[in-house]
Amino acid sequence: MDLTHEAIRRLIQDEVGRILAALVAALRDFELAEDVLQDALVSALERWPREGLPRNPAAWITTTARNRAIDRLRRAQNFERKQATLHAIEQMRATAENPDMLTDDFPDERLSLIFTCCHPSLAKEAQVALTLQTLGGLTPSEIAAAFLVPLATMQQRLVRAKRKIRDAGVPFEFPTPQQIPERLDGVLSVLYLIFNAGYSAPYGDRLVRADLCGEAIRLARVLCDLMARERRLVEDPEALGLLALMLLHDSRRQARQSESGDLVLLDDQDRALWDHRQIEEGLRVLDHALTLRHSGPYQIQAAIAAIHAEARDSTSTDWTQIALLYGALYRHAPTPVVALNRAVAVAMSEGYMAGLDLIDKLGIGGELDGYHLYHAARADLLRRLGWLPEARAAYRRALDLCQNSAERAFLQKRLDEVGG
Repeated sequence: MDLTHEAIRRLIQDEVGRILAALVAALRDFELAEDVLQDALVSALERWPREGLPRNPAAWITTTARNRAIDRLRRAQNFERKQATLHAIEQMRATAENPDMLTDDFPDERLSLIFTCCHPSLAKEAQVALTLQTLGGLTPSEIAAAFLVPLATMQQRLVRAKRKIRDAGVPFEFPTPQQIPERLDGVLSVLYLIFNAGYSAPYGDRLVRADLCGEAIRLARVLCDLMARERRLVEDPEALGLLALMLLHDSRRQARQSESGDLVLLDDQDRALWDHRQIEEGLRVLDHALTLRHSGPYQIQAAIAAIHAEARDSTSTDWTQIALLYGALYRHAPTPVVALNRAVAVAMSEGYMAGLDLIDKLGIGGELDGYHLYHAARADLLRRLGWLPEARAAYRRALDLCQNSAERAFLQKRLDEVGG
């Protein structure tokens, strides 16, 4: 087997979140866990091309990282205080060397880590950012792009969050049933952001990271199953709504790129490529959530996705209903991105000019000026209206801000179509 660095990187990418969660759970120290994991990954990149792939790559990396942690802790001056951590690491040994490690047994350590990251002592933004980095494997640059904040701001936010968890002695364990409700909102936000980071990768040459999408859906299933079967909990309609939303969006994944890797917009997608079993499951989960009679933003977004999923083609899509649902969503979550999505729906239901008026009003505050999709949406409406010089300027601005090569190629193609 020809093991290039790129092949190894992609191989370990699927497991790195689970490995990091196991290390953090054992070491009780984010920074130490990240450092020793990084050391282990460097060793893998150095040794595997020469020695071949180990029987269980995840176990190899975990064992190597654990040994590096032991070395570091034994060299530390406060060795006595590290005895408990060393004991925990030794307990990891049997699991790490077991080829069947990292199974889907519940409770999942990654879910425990999400609840740890979403501890009430941390601000909401810090909860989400920390989980995206530790479990989603996103870089600070990618997270900063997702939050529309400068890189330095995000780096400081992550460092402060890790130190706060360490200094406050936040336990790395699955919360009790009584503690789950107060952390649930943060957990759902995290899962959705992980999914979005995979569904619309902000950086790199891949439009979609299926590993992140699959991970977010899997963890949401675990969470919903837990709340359904744990007698001290009740089913949460928003958790179900989020699961339905992600299933419905993910069902379109295969149709979002052409064979050559080009971005394909929703209107132009081959609906035969949609995963109709996933759509059926998403609709079933959404119907169940709605029977619990407590609406929320995830259920509304899932209802919007359901309208797209059930439309025979783009021309039969009920854009009026979608615009109304975005209006309802805005009342729950009054963000400029929701307002932008509503403006696009209004453009499709009431006319391009009506949508452009809304988008231009959104631009007055400047909140979306650094968001490439704002300029891309505006450019699209200007193009449809035939205002080509204005469309060219908007496409150029979107290109300046876009960091994903597949999206950049699409925007460049559109720019060329309007006279570059």
